[in-house]
Amino acid sequence: MVKALSLPSGEVKLPAFFPDATYAAVRAADVEDVADAGLSGLEMNTWHMYTKPGAKLIKALGGLHKFSGWSGAILTDSGGFQLYSMIRENAAYGEIREKEILFRPDMSAEKLHYTPEKCIQAQFMYRSDIMMALDLCTHPNDSYEEQRRSVELTVKWGRRCREEYDRLVRDVKGARPLLFGIVQGGADRALRLECGRRLAEIGFDGYGFGGWPTDENGKLWDDVLKMAADAMPDDKVKYAMGVGRPEEIIRLIKMGYELFDCVIPTREARHQRLYAFDAGQDMPEGVMRDDGKFYHFVYIMDDACARDAAPPDATCDCALCRRYSKAYLQHLFKVGDPSAQRLATAHNLRFYGRLMELAGKAL
Repeated sequence: MVKALSLPSGEVKLPAFFPDATYAAVRAADVEDVADAGLSGLEMNTWHMYTKPGAKLIKALGGLHKFSGWSGAILTDSGGFQLYSMIRENAAYGEIREKEILFRPDMSAEKLHYTPEKCIQAQFMYRSDIMMALDLCTHPNDSYEEQRRSVELTVKWGRRCREEYDRLVRDVKGARPLLFGIVQGGADRALRLECGRRLAEIGFDGYGFGGWPTDENGKLWDDVLKMAADAMPDDKVKYAMGVGRPEEIIRLIKMGYELFDCVIPTREARHQRLYAFDAGQDMPEGVMRDDGKFYHFVYIMDDACARDAAPPDATCDCALCRRYSKAYLQHLFKVGDPSAQRLATAHNLRFYGRLMELAGKAL
């Protein structure tokens, strides 16, 4: 298991959780809230920023760190998952070809050609700390033929990404960014192992889980994630992309994953659901249980919170819990004050920061 990552922006201790900042911003939060939460990195999306505001503009403004004001680690996802998802939803959006992805969300607009080379070029323009290779995503329920095609294209595109990375990294001064490959193969163990082996032969600094992490009911595909973890070299970082809930992260750490990202903590905050550790469960040995019972939600709009002078979590040191009560936060939500979402988001981010600290101590 890898204990830390050495990146151009500094060292990141593992395990680590990176909040989603798709368009270079964490919704309802400032980068200071992320830093105060004890989180060392952000996950941004190469494809989405490729279209808005554009890679050339970000480069002209000094890269993502200067553009966003965030000085910590930045991981940029390739956008392959998002493109596949949109084309899967509506074939009129585009086509996944052998050498590229064609995408046209607006039928009146010109088709965009997205290649492995363009994906890497954009990430160098962003000055990302961790770059993701372009892959072809699938759903675990897709046919074997679709999974086989996914593995073949993911490996071919991964090799092209590596070649473009090697060409561009020669001009980088100082510490180099890292390049991660993505392991595909659906629910087929042999395909997962094959994909991992072939990507390892190309050589990457880390490996991410590729595909849908949950079933149609939102339940984690534990067996599929375990297959992918087994397919990744143990001396490289294992990244559970798009996962997860606190109890899922604990299970995945036990599988060997060290890096995580998802929208869950910030989305829950906007829906007035705040995380709090159960009484007596704020110690590492408690957190490392896998029964999912080490925390609970504080539903801030419940009637019980209307006159509650206590903070959402008395053990928490976030800006909300240090200064304000449940009653006051409910009031802010009721009157539509924007600070309600920011305070709630800062709290949930701090919960995840504490979770990573406790998990690290337990390891």
